[in-house]
Amino acid sequence: MSGDAHQPPEGSRLQAPLARLLRPLVRLLVRSGVTFPALTDLLRELYVNVAEYDFALPGKEQTDSRVSLLTGIHRKEVRRLRGAGAPVTVVPVVISRTSRILARWLAAPEYCDGAGRPRSLPRLGEAPSFEALVASVTRDVRPRAVLDEWLDRGLVALDGEGRVVLGESAYVPRGGDDQQLYYLGRNLHDHIAAAVANVEGETPRFLERAVHYDGLSQDLAKRLEARSREIATEALQSANREAHAGCETDEPGAWRWNFGVYVYAEEVFETGSGGAAPATGQPDP
Repeated sequence: MSGDAHQPPEGSRLQAPLARLLRPLVRLLVRSGVTFPALTDLLRELYVNVAEYDFALPGKEQTDSRVSLLTGIHRKEVRRLRGAGAPVTVVPVVISRTSRILARWLAAPEYCDGAGRPRSLPRLGEAPSFEALVASVTRDVRPRAVLDEWLDRGLVALDGEGRVVLGESAYVPRGGDDQQLYYLGRNLHDHIAAAVANVEGETPRFLERAVHYDGLSQDLAKRLEARSREIATEALQSANREAHAGCETDEPGAWRWNFGVYVYAEEVFETGSGGAAPATGQPDP
């Protein structure tokens, strides 16, 4: 970072977008009982960690004094915190296994119908079956154990013929469960990292765009939300199929890739306004 020729924006210009970015996270923290002192402890560790590893000078050992200079944190505190607070990048085993099985069910041709929808699978037998699906991804856990876990979580159900049917909840984790919290950190990290890379660079490195309209009626906002969900689902399923097919012949490497979408709508109350504003909108430039 320190060697980039392009200068990042001044800190004062970041305060307004930062306040807007953090507001929903602060709401979640307050609701979840994470106090301000607890957050400051976490931020202190992260400031030291980022300065220690992301701003080290090539060929030079990073010192407590330099980390203190970069962060504004007292050198004694820096010495105590160095080596702590490193970002956790390991995917929990259960979440990784679930994601890989679902990805295969949604992408592999033998587990999808002619329209690309996931098939209802017999529990046992040769592919395509639920037993074969799980075994094709992992042999560390029995397919019956996965089925019991998924039935309990509502990810799948059994139809009248005893076949395993993928449920809608498989696409959307339950509110506040471990899987959703993991993806809260992962997806927001990647979205923010892409936006920050674009701000820091002379030209945008990543696609990070949105279509936004203000001043809409509730009916139109809900119709647009529903339609955008359909478009997003189609895009995600298409990307998953292409990635799955590519992985079949790809040589393992150190890279990772993430393609994500989001949809959001809310009622906005303008203070001091004489009424609703006319509809305006545009895609991001």
